[in-house]
Amino acid sequence: MTVFLVEDSPLLRERLSAMLSGIPASVLVGYAETAKDAIEGIVEKKPDVVVLDLSLKDSNGFDVLRAIRTRAPSADAYVLTNHPIEGFRKVAERLGAKGFFDKSTEFDKLRELLKHRAAGAAA
Repeated sequence: MTVFLVEDSPLLRERLSAMLSGIPASVLVGYAETAKDAIEGIVEKKPDVVVLDLSLKDSNGFDVLRAIRTRAPSADAYVLTNHPIEGFRKVAERLGAKGFFDKSTEFDKLRELLKHRAAGAAA
């Protein structure tokens, strides 16, 4: 399972990278801090999974979701945010997000989902 991270916090990117390295059959293929770089990287790398923050330096994760829905439709996006507002969840789902997680309380849920997905991809 290939993964692309979209996160503008170096500390969280490091934590997510460490989490992914502990999942057998998962490979981090790139990361971006901005929506523009994320869209370009996702289109170029064609990952299986995108882990996406909503708050980015130049825009927001919704713009990334809109772009990958048409430019990289095979990538499954999972939102990991500090803003777990129900309205944001609904917009993310409408734009194609496969999951929506609160950074503060659901980090482990995302890890377990990705672990399960990677195990299925490796089988």
